[in-house]
Amino acid sequence: MSETTSITPTRPYMVRALYQWIEDNALTPYLMVDATAENVQIPTEHVQDGRIVLNIASRATGNMSMENDYIHFSARFGGVSQEIWVPLTAVMGIYAKENSQGMFFDPKEYDHYQPEDDSITAAKKTNTTSKPKRDNKAGLKVLK
Repeated sequence: MSETTSITPTRPYMVRALYQWIEDNALTPYLMVDATAENVQIPTEHVQDGRIVLNIASRATGNMSMENDYIHFSARFGGVSQEIWVPLTAVMGIYAKENSQGMFFDPKEYDHYQPEDDSITAAKKTNTTSKPKRDNKAGLKVLK
């Protein structure tokens, strides 16, 4: 392996694995996020000491997407639905609410990692673009 080869960080894989383990054991997965990191889209009124802890249980979120560069979902805060975007670089840890078992990550893991493109911006654009309209042709047929 050459020194110029940049391997991907383990954080996204560990987050997905621990999320699955926590959910499989009927526990509540909590995600601790650095609220001061770039590209974080969270409800700022719930930030304490530069961090926010999010309940990411499947029953508490909608449209969850855990990719290698970001976590995206919708959740309710004070009865208001909000879109949450968390770059994996901002994830500090994931753990079960009930027993605190989980993992916290090395904050320097992404120091020398260079992603190939700006995946978060691309993902946001992909999610917000409208679907192409289909031709307005009648789809009903008379059956005898």
